[in-house]
Amino acid sequence: MVPAKTKAAVRPGLQGTLVHRQTKSSYHGILFASPWLVGLLLFYAFPLVASIYFSFTSYSILQPGEFVGLQNYSDLMNDDLFWKSIYNTIYFTVFFVPLSIFFGVSLAMILNINVKGMAVYRTIFFLPTLVPHVALAVLWMWLLNPGFGLVNGVLHAVGIDGPAWLGSETWAKPSLILMSLWGIGQAVVIYLAGLADIPQDYYDASEVDGANWLQKTCKITLPLLTPVIFFNLIMGIIGAFQQFTLPYALTKGQGSPANSMTFYVMYLYDNGFKFFKMGYASAMAWLLFIVIMVLTLIIFATSKRWVHYQEK
Repeated sequence: MVPAKTKAAVRPGLQGTLVHRQTKSSYHGILFASPWLVGLLLFYAFPLVASIYFSFTSYSILQPGEFVGLQNYSDLMNDDLFWKSIYNTIYFTVFFVPLSIFFGVSLAMILNINVKGMAVYRTIFFLPTLVPHVALAVLWMWLLNPGFGLVNGVLHAVGIDGPAWLGSETWAKPSLILMSLWGIGQAVVIYLAGLADIPQDYYDASEVDGANWLQKTCKITLPLLTPVIFFNLIMGIIGAFQQFTLPYALTKGQGSPANSMTFYVMYLYDNGFKFFKMGYASAMAWLLFIVIMVLTLIIFATSKRWVHYQEK
């Protein structure tokens, strides 16, 4: 049996050894993570901080620029195309996000039915998500072509003259919403995961009480799916406000017709990399960040009223 004094004498040494090993292990962890950390600082943190400064300057790629204070923000308020891009972006967001939630939840509930071969149908609905947006734009340009497109061909067969979808100021944005809805497979997968997390016991108990399908959906499925809807709502709004690739590819960067397809990030990109007005583009980027942050905070603040979490 080791005397108490010996134990007391050993403990500091053991403690020092453990601390040394933990410190050494921490250094090894930082060393292995250093490429990622350097990349984070170099390509994310530094540009983020730099863009704050650039938004108050006349900086461009061709010249350093001068400090102009709030001039860039003031010019944005008087820029008609800036407001047009905001209108187009809000229009897309207001229609796309609710529709994506509605169709996403509906498809997930259908694909959650336990029938033979359902895995194949789930794969089919997810496949459009894997298609690059540029390829998706080329496909839909053919489908919506007013002369030989498949959509107008089907409409003509039933006696309806289809519009010039992408060439019409009225139909261009609805066409873009349709294309974007075609690729909601990723959201459907998330909804399916949420449905799988709902205990079957709730449905069994509701059947005993005589609940029908609609009552089960409204009283069990949708309330317990609200955490997933909450997540997809935030991600959908962020993605909609950053809409870029599809409209840019569809209009070859022109935003036509009549700037009806000029979205906020498209105009930001043009100012930064086409007109080399980096200070102006940085101001636009920070305004976008503030708007998205405010909307996200509002959604989080109101989520307590409609998001229901299961008690584990």
